[in-house]
Amino acid sequence: MQVRSNVIAGALSLMLLSSCVTTTTGGFNTEPSEERAERDFVQLATGYFEAGDMAASRRNVNNALAINSRSADAYNVLALVLQREGDIQLARETFERALALDSDNARARNNFAALLFEIGEYEQSYRQLEMVANDTTYESRALAFENLGLSALRTARPERAEYAFERALQLNSNLYRASLEMAQIKFAKGEFAESMTHYSQFVTTSNFYNVAQTARSLWLGIQLERRFDNDEGAVLYGALLQNLYRDSPQYQDYLNTQNDQ
Repeated sequence: MQVRSNVIAGALSLMLLSSCVTTTTGGFNTEPSEERAERDFVQLATGYFEAGDMAASRRNVNNALAINSRSADAYNVLALVLQREGDIQLARETFERALALDSDNARARNNFAALLFEIGEYEQSYRQLEMVANDTTYESRALAFENLGLSALRTARPERAEYAFERALQLNSNLYRASLEMAQIKFAKGEFAESMTHYSQFVTTSNFYNVAQTARSLWLGIQLERRFDNDEGAVLYGALLQNLYRDSPQYQDYLNTQNDQ
């Protein structure tokens, strides 16, 4: 993702700062210059991280911390950089430091949960995401619910997973992963009409975002098309499964069911 325009604007404003940071006086803008500069450095660090420039991101994190050594937002970005660079333990400790400084920082908590999920600590990830999803002020709450659902599946909480995916889709119906998981859950429960509704939404949304189907999603599509006696759809998904994922367990399941017919 490219550095956003407001980040670039922040960079330009930083060039105008003098070496002595003071408090703005007069007019209507009474925000301390140090706070503004700290925020700008964090925005720059985030932008460079998203652009893949870890060195520049670190440099701006350090600038922010030089102004405020207790900046939870700066430590959040630093933890992301450390995670990207493969320093997982240091990233974990840095996320924990950010949350110790600001326990209400939902962005840092969500990123910490993602790290925990990545390293297989699903129970801890679930607990962190519960707090994030319950924060009604968090701007990415839909994604937090989607991730909560994924963590719930990994911790044998199927009912909580279904609830989390439902909430995610209520907040953002374009979450293709949540749609697929809901389709899978409904299929397993024998609720085939609802499963097909969610699967159709998954196909529509994933096509819009140019996201390729997986072996798992194609196999679910085959089973649903068969349930509704749509042989043409089942054959189409079967051909895709054969061409793209011939070595997958799902393709073997497909072959086995072909032989049974």
